[in-house]
Amino acid sequence: MNVLNLLFTKDGLIYQIAKNKSILEEKSYFVTEETPENLIEEKLDEILIKQRFDEIQVVSALNHFTLMPEGFSGHEDGFELIAYNAPVDKEKEELMLSVNKKFSVQFYYTFPKNFYKKIKELAVPVHFNFSGEKFLNSVNNKSNKEIHINLYHNQCEFFAIDNKKVILYNNLDVNSEVDFLYFVMFTLSKIGFGINDTNFYAYGETTENETFLSELQKFVKNLKIVFDNIPNKNFILN
Repeated sequence: MNVLNLLFTKDGLIYQIAKNKSILEEKSYFVTEETPENLIEEKLDEILIKQRFDEIQVVSALNHFTLMPEGFSGHEDGFELIAYNAPVDKEKEELMLSVNKKFSVQFYYTFPKNFYKKIKELAVPVHFNFSGEKFLNSVNNKSNKEIHINLYHNQCEFFAIDNKKVILYNNLDVNSEVDFLYFVMFTLSKIGFGINDTNFYAYGETTENETFLSELQKFVKNLKIVFDNIPNKNFILN
């Protein structure tokens, strides 16, 4: 069974082709000042025609989302709720829903409509998910106050959990250690988490973002790197 895994980040696309438990191919593309603006769309087109896929798994880490309690049914308000966090364009974005039963929350998020149509046109089974839901589903909450940080290329997502309850989720750009530390410390102060009685857990591109974590370690006492993304193995916390 050939499965295509796709991860969309704020400026990138990572794909992985898997057959059963073996990874056949994996590659990342990121938009820079030197690349064409439509690089991601071009690369998506190339990936989708590589071969015949039996299944496609799509994960969006794009910063167009809102977090609600599980069971919230005002789906028609999804765009308006997301608009409190980020500008949305109903003509160009598809409204999606991702439910996390483990922590009884659900995410409304948007996904570029042109990407959505290209993927669906292949007429194979497709599963869309939001990175926050997939990340949260992998979290094992053990202590009262925990911060879970999943690092990407120039981006991170962040859960604050207290006694098995999600207090906060955010997904933001991180281009410098100063930005990263400011966000973490500002968040702690706002939600009343003390630095010394909070356990921190890091996942994802921890090697690429090693300086972020080393700076964080100067201020926090309890920081554990759960795992680093390993090429041809971990794909959004498989």
